[in-house]
Amino acid sequence: MPTHTGLFGRLGLTAHRFRWVVLALTAVFAAFAAIWGSGVFSDVSESGFEDPGAESSEASDLLESELGHDGVDIVAVYRSDEIKVDNPTFAAAVRRLADGMPGEVAAFDTYLDEDLGETERGMLVSEDMHATYVPITLEGESHTDRLDHYEAVAEHLESSSLEVHLGGPVAVEHELSEAAERDIVRSELVTLPILLLLLVLIFGGVIAGAVPLVVGGLAILGSLTLLRALTYVTEVSVFSVNVATILGLGLAIDYGLFMVSRFREELNKGKPVGAAVARAVDTAGRTVAFSGVTVGIAFAGLLFFPQPILKSIGFGGIAVVLFDLLAALVFLPALLSVVGPRIDSLRLPLPRRTVTGAVHEHGGAWARLARIVMRGPAVSLVAVLGLLAVFSSALAATQLGTTDQRYLPGDAGSRIAMEALTEDFPAGGLGSLDVAVVGEAEEEDLEEYAERLGDLPEAVLARVERTGDGIAHVLVSYRGATDSDEVKGLVEDVRAEPAPDGTHALVGGVAAMQQDNVAAIVDTLPTTVAFVATATLLLLFLAFGSIALPLKAVAMGALSLGSSLGLVVWGFQEGAFAGLLGFEAVGTIDPTYLVLIAIVAFGLAMDYELFLLSRVREEYLRTGDNTHSVAAGLQHTGQIITSAAILLVVVLLAMGTSGLLFLKIIGIGLAIAVLVDATLVRAVMVPAAMRLLGGLNWWLPRPLRWLHDRIGISEGGEEEIVSAPPVREHTHARP
Repeated sequence: MPTHTGLFGRLGLTAHRFRWVVLALTAVFAAFAAIWGSGVFSDVSESGFEDPGAESSEASDLLESELGHDGVDIVAVYRSDEIKVDNPTFAAAVRRLADGMPGEVAAFDTYLDEDLGETERGMLVSEDMHATYVPITLEGESHTDRLDHYEAVAEHLESSSLEVHLGGPVAVEHELSEAAERDIVRSELVTLPILLLLLVLIFGGVIAGAVPLVVGGLAILGSLTLLRALTYVTEVSVFSVNVATILGLGLAIDYGLFMVSRFREELNKGKPVGAAVARAVDTAGRTVAFSGVTVGIAFAGLLFFPQPILKSIGFGGIAVVLFDLLAALVFLPALLSVVGPRIDSLRLPLPRRTVTGAVHEHGGAWARLARIVMRGPAVSLVAVLGLLAVFSSALAATQLGTTDQRYLPGDAGSRIAMEALTEDFPAGGLGSLDVAVVGEAEEEDLEEYAERLGDLPEAVLARVERTGDGIAHVLVSYRGATDSDEVKGLVEDVRAEPAPDGTHALVGGVAAMQQDNVAAIVDTLPTTVAFVATATLLLLFLAFGSIALPLKAVAMGALSLGSSLGLVVWGFQEGAFAGLLGFEAVGTIDPTYLVLIAIVAFGLAMDYELFLLSRVREEYLRTGDNTHSVAAGLQHTGQIITSAAILLVVVLLAMGTSGLLFLKIIGIGLAIAVLVDATLVRAVMVPAAMRLLGGLNWWLPRPLRWLHDRIGISEGGEEEIVSAPPVREHTHARP
């Protein structure tokens, strides 16, 4: 056993020495996680889309704290195609529902209420007289409390003999989260056997293929446990659980794939199991560790956004990555130590394997591809850049919008209810802005202010709804989608209108909140980009001991990301994917999902970059030949990166089969990003750029070289650097 094994090598030796202890502790943890961690869905939040510091949130909080909650939380739409609302049977069904309303309901109206005027009564009845709707306000001091009451109330509302659909903000939010949870579980159940089959084919054997999947299963359990623990210290959105578990599975399989591949490679060199484990952890394990850090850095960028949903996805992503690393660097080496040479047991009678233990550096397909690209690097680079520019051009047409019932499938109850309000009821589809007028104002001044607001373009009506001590609630109604240009303009006009003397106005309501959320994302984005880019550049400098390579990696990651986001906008906002994926284009796209795709895709791009360039640098230290190192590095990692990308794409495509539009956007968007990065970027742009840069790839000023020599973290220990030439500050590589 080499005595000069590095820090990660010593970690591998420790895992090998105490392998049975590690496996026993892992089994105990897995049992605990399966019991306790799986309860995370009962502790997560279904809300968190709003910016708590925005004007709209302040308006909502003030009105609720001073005047009480008065908004419509649920809209129950009742219909019968056989009888009309004036039929005694229809009326009796509605009256039974009204008489049995549970205690969680604070207020409601029906068309049967005797104290309603004819106009108000008519608003609750459809134009064809075959349907009515019941607006319901729930008890609860907070939005979360009202969400918790939903299921009990919904059970009563759906007990009617009439056809019923429940809409309204609480119903839509609840159905989105319930459907997301159901679809994620379904996608995981579908993908696990597919992943096992692909892994067996990739490795050419059952044992080698099953090992990364075991790591993936453990990662899911660990992810759920960590996320449930996080619910005790911060708000965790149910959507963060959906995203984190899917990515946790994908990353764990990726890391397992790289570790198992390197372990088999070392065994094929004739090393004993302990030495092979140590070397695998010291090389591939070291790269896995810092690849995980790059993904964690990307997730940390989400912490700058004010919305709880993005913050919780950031916290959840960091926690999941940490557990993936623990599983890959501690549990997996222990498991490989027990499996040993049996890793190649139960081999399939295939003519060749996708990932083999022996790599032919000079004759392999990936090495030949790299050399072809490097014969005409400028042409290759310009061709791919042109293609990426075409894809990115669709970003110019981006129309930012928000998530609502339109992101649900067409047969979802809350979507049917909301569409019925708009299409069947004369005033049922009206939205409203809630204006909080803070300060003492005369009644005549408030009425005059409401009249001015009602005269604004796109305003249907405005009235003083409630008044209190030093505060008044002015309601402004509008017609149309909350993210339409007309409604956006109305929000701006209401905010620009002078409030009564001695007061100031805060504009809230769904449309204002959504507009504030978009503005918060746009305003925060530069800070997030600066943090992620700076932290990534620093990490890549430590990994490669170069100035050019980190800059090249971040620039290519940005280009790849722009093209992927362009395809997402073209496919989902413009509807190019609608026929294939079975959805209706909304015409806008929620920036929340674009940010999420950008953050995760950038982390994955740097993940693959580290795996490739770490091996290239290892070869360069061994030979000093830039062109050979690029070809050999691509040959060593090309098959593995491609296999890892395929496996991750399978997971993401399964996510994209969800009936929820936002899960389609995230799943398909990330799958596109992975495919673009693993093919065009990794296979063409990187070799071409490194051939053009030549010795500049490895150039570093003396002070920075002194720093890197002491704290560098690149893959490849001293064991294989037997004939490495001195790394000069500038080396002209030859083809």
